[in-house]
Amino acid sequence: MKTCFNLRFLSLCLVLGVLSTVTLTSCKNNNTETTMVSRNTMETPMVKAPDFELLSTEGTPIRLSDYSGQVVVLHIATTWCPYCNAEAPYLEQLSRDYKDRGVVVLIIDVKEPKALVQEKWVQQHQLSFPVVLDTDGTVAASFAPKEVLPELARDEIMLASNIIIDQNGNMQFMSLLDTKNFDSKLIHVKNKLDELLY
Repeated sequence: MKTCFNLRFLSLCLVLGVLSTVTLTSCKNNNTETTMVSRNTMETPMVKAPDFELLSTEGTPIRLSDYSGQVVVLHIATTWCPYCNAEAPYLEQLSRDYKDRGVVVLIIDVKEPKALVQEKWVQQHQLSFPVVLDTDGTVAASFAPKEVLPELARDEIMLASNIIIDQNGNMQFMSLLDTKNFDSKLIHVKNKLDELLY
């Protein structure tokens, strides 16, 4: 099962690498314009983030709407994803650096058991922020842009992505995995946070 998932992820990385050759694209979706502003980031102005309720690795129910009035950085991940693991220490640092400025960081882990997620995310990376369990991939899929690689499963499209949701629940930033221009240090995320919090 894990080998099959890893092969699918490798295929996804290859396809996204090819997709990243486009540097500026604009498309229309339900009268909302989504603009690719760099090879792996999209700004999605005034699009409401889908609300969700998931259990954390501690067993606490976490709702996105509970963070109304705060800026939320979501990272959608799996423990076997090397890009997600590369970003983990930078997500922890971002959480510490921006906590006093009203920013909350959450990892949404996709389709993995609680014990594995607790060991590989929380303990191994010593994360101080919540990691929540998307056991069937539905929440991850709800964030996937319909136009991007429609032939792939929606939850797989979102692996290693970062999303910024503003104080009003609007998605202000989304970065999809781009293997050629991978931003493990979250420079684009921090730049957008600084812009929103100015």
